[in-house]
Amino acid sequence: MQVDEIYMRRCLELAALGAGQVSPNPMVGAVIVYQNTIIGEGYHQQYGKAHAEVNAVNDVLSNFENAGELLEQSTIYVSLEPCAHYGKTPPCADLIIKRRIPRVVAGCRDPFDAVNGRGIEKLEQAGIQVTVGVLAHECRQLNKRFFTRVTKHRPYIILKWAQTADGCFAPANGRQHWITNDTSRRLVHQWRSEEAAILVGKNTALTDNPQLNVRYGQGKNPKRVVIDRRLELPSDLHIFNSEADTFVFNEVKTDVEGNVKYIALEDFDRYVPQYIAYQLYLQDVQSLIVEGGAATLNSFIEAGLWDEARVFTGASLLQGGIMAPRISGNCLEEHQVGTDRLQIFYHDALF
Repeated sequence: MQVDEIYMRRCLELAALGAGQVSPNPMVGAVIVYQNTIIGEGYHQQYGKAHAEVNAVNDVLSNFENAGELLEQSTIYVSLEPCAHYGKTPPCADLIIKRRIPRVVAGCRDPFDAVNGRGIEKLEQAGIQVTVGVLAHECRQLNKRFFTRVTKHRPYIILKWAQTADGCFAPANGRQHWITNDTSRRLVHQWRSEEAAILVGKNTALTDNPQLNVRYGQGKNPKRVVIDRRLELPSDLHIFNSEADTFVFNEVKTDVEGNVKYIALEDFDRYVPQYIAYQLYLQDVQSLIVEGGAATLNSFIEAGLWDEARVFTGASLLQGGIMAPRISGNCLEEHQVGTDRLQIFYHDALF
């Protein structure tokens, strides 16, 4: 098992390279091993493109004249159960069977209904030896967004805010006040590139006119989400520009205007976070960062609708103002980011 873990860890390293590029698909890495030597590697690089197993097999085919012979004596390691259905690409289980790879080691089962054990069953019926559960916790944790969307029918929800050393979120008069340092702000932009969407409330959109992009990081901009009950936000705000798609949750209309999609909720007096989460699930949004304001953050906390909270505490004091949200969860990580302290809370036990 120790040898299997070594190669599975390499699968996880490869899988992570697909962060921010494959949603709503899972991140998956694959390694092909012949006589204790890696002869092929691959990972799912982009949504709708070849899966990890295909890229690993192609890696072998392009580098060895006797690739077919080698594959028939190899083990393929993959961080998630090979798919057994036709989606945007053919089933990976069929490819493994076609190439007569005699052994498959999968990190964990795929919870998606069209797979969920069917890939394993198909491989075993073809006479292939299958081992499942190597570094299963780590494999599920890597794809916590995918697992949440499939099993809970909502995005993986990350709350993010900054607070002063005396626990304030913002000045009482609504003016802007930078709490975190430049390093923390750059880190936040990198986080944005790794998630599918980012949400703010109407007051934050109006007061801060945020761009909600990754201009200080690398990667693609997330979809933007704003709550604007009566559609009072002016159209010249940054969130309505052409840099990314925008969802506007309101009680007035459901319509599409260019890259802006208006979604009317059934009831704006209760269950707003729940309605938003489900509607985003229907839009194939796999993960969501909720950035504010305080009332919006608190509404998700009160609904118990969050998976992770990333809280920066800066060195400054406001001595009065809007108090930062309070959260109860498991603080499993704490980091010093320059002069800022970053705490990461988890709502439930990790996958």
